[in-house]
Amino acid sequence: MRSPRAFFEPLALGAPPPLREIPVKPARMIHFVDFSSEKMVAKVPEIAPTVDVLLGNLEDGVPAERKEAARAGLIRVGGELDLTPTALWARVNALDSPWALDDLTQLVAAIGDRLEVVMVPKVQGPWDIHYVDRLLAQLEARSSLPRPILVHAILETALGVANVEEIATASPRMQGISLGPADLAASRRMKTTRVGGGHPGYRVVEDPDPARPDAPRAEAQQDPWHYTLGRMVDACAGAQILPFYGPFGDIRDTVACEVQFRAAFLLGCVGAWSLHPVQIDIARRVFSPDPDEVRFARRVIAAIPDGRGVQMIDGRMQDDATWKQCRVIVDLAEMLAAKDPELRAVYDT
Repeated sequence: MRSPRAFFEPLALGAPPPLREIPVKPARMIHFVDFSSEKMVAKVPEIAPTVDVLLGNLEDGVPAERKEAARAGLIRVGGELDLTPTALWARVNALDSPWALDDLTQLVAAIGDRLEVVMVPKVQGPWDIHYVDRLLAQLEARSSLPRPILVHAILETALGVANVEEIATASPRMQGISLGPADLAASRRMKTTRVGGGHPGYRVVEDPDPARPDAPRAEAQQDPWHYTLGRMVDACAGAQILPFYGPFGDIRDTVACEVQFRAAFLLGCVGAWSLHPVQIDIARRVFSPDPDEVRFARRVIAAIPDGRGVQMIDGRMQDDATWKQCRVIVDLAEMLAAKDPELRAVYDT
């Protein structure tokens, strides 16, 4: 068993020490880009300022014959373009693939000083994180990097869900976890071809009316991801890392995308993936607190400055617990306002 005292020691001689706190930065949308496309590389200067995180995708969605081109494109973007303040992430290939090792070794050597987070797909348990943790330390030492690269796990297998608490606490590199509904659905043998969101067949129906047993009965569509998302959020909160909703695959259905993103935001997620430019504005809107909520939260904090006691505001009781809820809203609003001039104006900061 590893000693707790050694948890924050570098795993390789010469590697930077692990971070003791995960930086909390705007990450409302993780925008996926396949840099094997010259057209997409050319659009980076236009897209990067509109997103919080720009992610070079090397895994699913990139055909085998374009894997190396996608990696080379990401290295080119990271090495040649100044993306500040947008964060640069990479989703590497699955650890059991023939590309994962080259992804990690080449990315760290070429752009390790620019790369903030490595997203690891199909994480099954803490052993996957341990492998990446040690390898990154060795590569950081070889490249004399001054700071550690963080790790983000994708929760997309049934075994991964069963081990989500252990995954969240596997390494001080852990930055966050995203829900990966498509692969998770396949792993669970779920009968759906959708990528995220609800399903019209997953419903509840009200009891029959005894007086009119044949009368129509109200039905409501349910969210098949609610349990998994809630468990993932709890695991992340317990480990003090960040939870994210993953992809919403129906690009045309912006209404359902917004509803799904908002449900994730209310449950505790800090952001979601954007697969198309139309989802960027949805994520920005949803994962930024409502201005009216921010104003009310500020009133509560002003009425209970030290977070202790009870006050009645607009007929609603406010106490220590609601003060903490309001602190979450205000802290998020202030962080986002520091980056976004439009939010700064509406939040009156």
